[in-house]
Amino acid sequence: MLEDNKKSLLIASLLLLIPALTIYYGQALSVTESGLRLWNWSNFLWLLPLIPLSAVQSNAGLPAIVDIRPNILRMYTTVLLLGIAFGLADVLIIKVLMHPQPYTSLPPFLQPFPYSIFLYCSGALEIELWYRMIPMTLLLFLGNKWIAQKWQHHFFILVAVLTALREPLEQWPSGDWWFLVYAFTTGFAMNFLQAWYYKKAGFLASLLLRLGHYLIWHILLGIYVEQFELIR
Repeated sequence: MLEDNKKSLLIASLLLLIPALTIYYGQALSVTESGLRLWNWSNFLWLLPLIPLSAVQSNAGLPAIVDIRPNILRMYTTVLLLGIAFGLADVLIIKVLMHPQPYTSLPPFLQPFPYSIFLYCSGALEIELWYRMIPMTLLLFLGNKWIAQKWQHHFFILVAVLTALREPLEQWPSGDWWFLVYAFTTGFAMNFLQAWYYKKAGFLASLLLRLGHYLIWHILLGIYVEQFELIR
């Protein structure tokens, strides 16, 4: 158990290198680029709960944040592909169907490449910490202490549903009814799957699903817009 905690603390510390690099890279790039979404050290401080929480996952009945067993590695591939599928769906609906005309500047959800890699990896880490790790760790820890074993799975489903509702409700869009249904349904489904795989394979599984989505929706779409629309 102590050895697993040390590994989890090391991996959490390595993950925090990504936002640190994002801060330095963004500050250097802002000298010549405008319109960047910059991180600063106050953003970094909000990520520090990742370190202590990574060491207490087992107390909440959750796996270690990273697991290298073959069946878990296969699950990591599955969640990454699921995230890519959600990203492709967003590109098809929002870009291809709803906004087929070329952008004249990068929209707010896109950033210059390769800065976009650092920014959106950092953003994914922040979202997964505050929308997933913190509430699930705390609630499942309390559930393990106070809820009878036969109700544990039902309690987990409740926690998964509640955490899955937060993002689609916070990012409620405007538009036609069918788009509202699409945005809420896919947002809820993705977040619920993240909670589900978090319980089965740990924090990295949840993070990889979001990174798969961000890879398509934020990073590759941004490259396409920069290279094939803005240069016209």
